[in-house]
Amino acid sequence: MSNNAFSSALSNEQKSELPNPFELQDYEIVHKVYLTHFNDDESYDKTILIELVSNIISASSQISATNSNSVLNTQVFSKPDFPDLKRISCQMITTRGTPECVHLTTMWILQRLKGFSWDAKALITLAAFCLEYGEYWHLYRLQSSETTIGNSLKQLNQVVSRTVSYDITDLATFLLEVLRDIIKWSALSALDYNLDEVPSLSEALHEIPLVVYWTLATIVASTGNLVGISEHTLSVYKKKLTEVSKSLKDHLENSQVEIDGMNASGGILAKYDKIKDVVGFLRLVTEEGKGSDQIPSIFIDKSKGIEVFKNNYVLLFISSLDSIGDEISLLNSIYKRLQDNQEPKINDFKKEDFKKEDFKILWIPIVDIWDEKSKEQFRKYKESIKWHVLEYFSELPGKIIIKERLNYSGDPIVSVIDPQGQVMNENAMHIIFEWGFDAFPFRKTDGADIRKRWKWFWNLMRKVDYDIEEKNNKDRYIFIYGGDDTKWIQNFTKAIGSIKKKQNIGDIDFTIEYYQIGKEDPAKIPYFWMGIDGRKQNKACQGKIDCEIQNAVKMLLCLRRDPSGWVLLSKGQHVTLTGHGEPMYQTVADFDKWKNNVADKESFDVAFKEYYHIKLKEISSRVSCAYNSSNVLATISCPNPSCGRVMEVSSVNYMCCHRDDPKSCCN
Repeated sequence: MSNNAFSSALSNEQKSELPNPFELQDYEIVHKVYLTHFNDDESYDKTILIELVSNIISASSQISATNSNSVLNTQVFSKPDFPDLKRISCQMITTRGTPECVHLTTMWILQRLKGFSWDAKALITLAAFCLEYGEYWHLYRLQSSETTIGNSLKQLNQVVSRTVSYDITDLATFLLEVLRDIIKWSALSALDYNLDEVPSLSEALHEIPLVVYWTLATIVASTGNLVGISEHTLSVYKKKLTEVSKSLKDHLENSQVEIDGMNASGGILAKYDKIKDVVGFLRLVTEEGKGSDQIPSIFIDKSKGIEVFKNNYVLLFISSLDSIGDEISLLNSIYKRLQDNQEPKINDFKKEDFKKEDFKILWIPIVDIWDEKSKEQFRKYKESIKWHVLEYFSELPGKIIIKERLNYSGDPIVSVIDPQGQVMNENAMHIIFEWGFDAFPFRKTDGADIRKRWKWFWNLMRKVDYDIEEKNNKDRYIFIYGGDDTKWIQNFTKAIGSIKKKQNIGDIDFTIEYYQIGKEDPAKIPYFWMGIDGRKQNKACQGKIDCEIQNAVKMLLCLRRDPSGWVLLSKGQHVTLTGHGEPMYQTVADFDKWKNNVADKESFDVAFKEYYHIKLKEISSRVSCAYNSSNVLATISCPNPSCGRVMEVSSVNYMCCHRDDPKSCCN
């Protein structure tokens, strides 16, 4: 069956079943179109074909006088060949004048061009249209005196009596614009951009099948009107094509913005490798290449500007605005510890040459859309923050640095930047949550060192009581205690039980657990102390961690000699305090006197330790170490049975584990 007879051979029943494309949903059309699309491996002379089609349409609409009189590219055009173009042209010419028949021909063309790319389908179909359209305009402009054959063709095509409406010429120009957008999408897609970085390009792909379908359908309808076989209302086709092509154009514009931003980001990443100090780092993140008139501002009290961080370490808090109250409270407590120059020494852990006063905290919020709701939420958080805050209600210029170099993916992070602008730790958030300020200066190794320092202790505790694991949750505080004074044990247990009932102070929630060594099985007490004693070494310690473990062992063994008792306070596996029985009991018993400090310090253990050291100092100052007696020793007879006389006292020595002795176990 010939192509020309394709439509006429359809039965009336088949015609009645044809869908009207204007009554179909977009997704229905896309589904039908995708069924016709296979591999994009069919080749065609794209560059030449685009030039030929552009010349014909531009000349016909008299857009360019140069084009209308220019000599066309003389290179031989071969793919697709003339018969293929003519078949498509003839099929369009013979299409009856209903939307249903336009749909049928459109699907026929898509099926015939199934092996071509999306832009090729539109370009080849428009080229087939130009066979008839271009011939008409060429003959129309041909002067009757030029050639006999030209004049004869002009008469044979009845050019003089035919008219091409403005709708067709206007639509042809519009079709060329749409084609260029489709080709632009194809060119961008061929560059293999990362679709995570250019998401609009992926969104444009979703529009392409629909745009190609309506491009072809509009061409089919225009061809029928051009030759006079149909009288389609071309305005409805143009309206529909305008709607779908606008979405494509918007996505392409967004894609270009994203690509430009990505290219700019590439420049920022290149500059990142040349950073010389922390100010340069922050300037690259907050100021470089900003496309807004707004100036980034960094606030704390009355100070502004990035220069405030010069020669400092920066804890860079990066987050969205979603549920960051806990993180802000935690960093507020870290900030207070950085500012507190009078806080007591709480451990012997060496922090090399790091000084607290050299550390600053900066919050950089990452928000996709800064609407009024977001701005109001930001301001509320800002009121509760005691450190530096970046206020910049536009797209952050150096967001690529945060994403690529600090691995920010949406969850809150705390990156540690040194004065040279180098990243010491991409994310210290987890070690700050687990170890608090004791993880200072918050390098990756600091949390691991603390864990190693007490790993042996928790291994021993699991041997003493396997169930300790249930109480030793990282979000809970646990008191482990013991001693020989049963009254002190009873008093301390009662007092700590009272605190356990008050596990909420202001906005600060905390969970208290307590565990008495040997309460259920006294036989475990010597096992526990033998386990600690077994960690002692007679030789010099090897390395920093080993020395710290030995100090902890000596401290616990020394506390064991306290006649009242001893206590160890830990948050999860982080041992934050070891102390003597009496000041520990008084600290627990006086909870109502210092409980408000929990909210102020935003940490139960910090407030506890501060009050403990106060009580320890009071007890130390009022207990005298002098011992005066006229009868120091009772008379002792010589143990030699042959002697038996009373021995003479020659000297007496007293030794004490005093709190003022730097080698003592007192905290």
